[in-house]
Amino acid sequence: MSTRRTFLSSLALAATAAALPSSLMAMPLAARPKVLLFDVNETLLDLRKLQRAINEEFKWEFAFKQWFSLLLQYSLVDTTTAAYHDFGQIGAAALDMLAQSLGQSARPEARKKELLALITELPPHPDVVPALTRLQKAGFRMATLTNSSGPAVKKQIAYAGLGSFFEQLLSVDVVQRYKPHPDTYRMACQKLQVAPADTLLIAAHGWDTAGAVRAGLQAAFVARSGQALYPLAAAPAYTGPTVADIARQLGA
Repeated sequence: MSTRRTFLSSLALAATAAALPSSLMAMPLAARPKVLLFDVNETLLDLRKLQRAINEEFKWEFAFKQWFSLLLQYSLVDTTTAAYHDFGQIGAAALDMLAQSLGQSARPEARKKELLALITELPPHPDVVPALTRLQKAGFRMATLTNSSGPAVKKQIAYAGLGSFFEQLLSVDVVQRYKPHPDTYRMACQKLQVAPADTLLIAAHGWDTAGAVRAGLQAAFVARSGQALYPLAAAPAYTGPTVADIARQLGA
């Protein structure tokens, strides 16, 4: 009798699966996120314009990479020491530190402002608009969560022409703790009125996906050129070379 019940249950599950749209069958129903939370810098926006400018300014092919590492490092110093300066302030300080490390003179304030303003004038990666369009049509709610300041992210998204895709543009300046602090991800979930387990962070940084998973969110890693996952962290639920690839895995 138990065998017959098991057989009938299997038939019922198969029939239910057959009736589902293919987009929903692409992933387990229990894991389907209700909200997609996007990192902005490098994930959505192409930083090469800023990279070229900083490399040319400091006459070194690795200047941008060093500057960006300092920017991230000292944002975490602020977070762990209970201090807070917005991303622009830390970016300016990182330019001074870069100049000092290279034995060069610190740039004038006006020049630093010119360089840092470029972060608000970046285009989206080519895959981003088609992917966001498909995700929007598939019914996903979408928002951003960035280490950029609130005013900066508004300029970034407006310049890139992505505003119509997102219901909220969230910044860490609300909690004054930089990602990957768990409070930043939990703040985003509270603002969006969604449980962490129903939220998928999509980011091109292994430290970001690691932080999201530790905070109870799902995560997707966009393997942009030069990016890598943190081997000691829990693996993200999805990995792909572009946002479009993540969208396909989500059934969009």
